[in-house]
Amino acid sequence: MKKAKTILLVDDDKELCELLGQFLQQHQYQVLCAYDGASAIKMIKEKQIDLVLLDLMLACEDGLEICKLIRQDSKVPVIMLTAMKGDSEKILGLEYGADDYITKPFNNRELLARIRAVLRRVYPEK
Repeated sequence: MKKAKTILLVDDDKELCELLGQFLQQHQYQVLCAYDGASAIKMIKEKQIDLVLLDLMLACEDGLEICKLIRQDSKVPVIMLTAMKGDSEKILGLEYGADDYITKPFNNRELLARIRAVLRRVYPEK
């Protein structure tokens, strides 16, 4: 039996983290939550994280900078979750190292499909 992939959800909205975490757990993912960038970076360094869902607009931090910090030490896939819908924000997110970008509000099934697509690409089944 293969081990469940671990997703780190980085968002300062604790209610969203809880609801999205429950949804992802129902689909056999382990979910960890970080409510700020420092906690996220620490978890990535200390735990086996398979994918990061990163909010672009954290309360006190810039998600782009957090993505850049993640990319300095890790190749873990990052999907940006954000309310910012402009093309320039999407382009910046991808240029800073995100593997995908989805805008809020989003359909949970679409997010799940994007997660699965990124994980298939990064961790191909043998």
